[in-house]
Amino acid sequence: MPDAKIIDFHVHAFPDALAPRAMKKLIDEAPGVKAYLDGTIGQLLDSMDKSGIEKAVLCCIATRPGQFDTILNWCRKIRSERIYPFPSIHPQDENHREKLSVISAEGFRGVKFHPYYQDFQLDDGVMMDIYDRAAELGLMVVVHTGYDIAFEYDRRGDSDKILKVLKAYPELKLITTHLGAWKQWDEVEEKLIGLPIYMEISFALDELEPQKVRDMLMKHPDDYILFGTDSPWTDQHNTLNLLKSLDLPAERLSKILHINAEKLLCL
Repeated sequence: MPDAKIIDFHVHAFPDALAPRAMKKLIDEAPGVKAYLDGTIGQLLDSMDKSGIEKAVLCCIATRPGQFDTILNWCRKIRSERIYPFPSIHPQDENHREKLSVISAEGFRGVKFHPYYQDFQLDDGVMMDIYDRAAELGLMVVVHTGYDIAFEYDRRGDSDKILKVLKAYPELKLITTHLGAWKQWDEVEEKLIGLPIYMEISFALDELEPQKVRDMLMKHPDDYILFGTDSPWTDQHNTLNLLKSLDLPAERLSKILHINAEKLLCL
């Protein structure tokens, strides 16, 4: 196990038998996106070893209501001292409250949602009910925010919707991805930066000018920033180097790389 205390708060992988088909489908849906790994846990762990990453939060996405049990069983199988899976519930699952309770009772720390692949708006009524139950249970909700490269740009998870959700459920541990909202960073800077809103940083360092991303990270509360890569869709080592190249103060960098994640994961 690597000595460095680095936690990647946003990775993906699939069961070995499913990985080739799932990766091909995702790549075909998003021309121009490159996969740096084959989508298996084995390659993910190899990449973590080479990058000096100790632990990772593995985010699952249920694209149909009937996938809950399959995903939950796989999460049970793969969780370890290094891999912290976050199961997923499809918003159209009528038993979402009960299934959130199952996730919590099983000891998982959070759940993942994606407004494009699961066809919802961040502030839909059913999602608000999910946030309500997740907040009651103390579960984190990791959600894709901003646009998505594989879909037409639709404001399913923008800054205004994030603020609406957190106003309704201020105790909710909502983790926004891609530095608040992918490809909506001017709005993020105007409306979200500086507020106590969790942001992980994947697919932002690669897209923004270094000075702009540094300014955003310096203006945001340092307890609310998380290192993430969205592996296998970016190279973990390269994302880590991009972060380190910003020359952030050592204490802030340590919080981003592992301290904030450790608190959220109760490590």
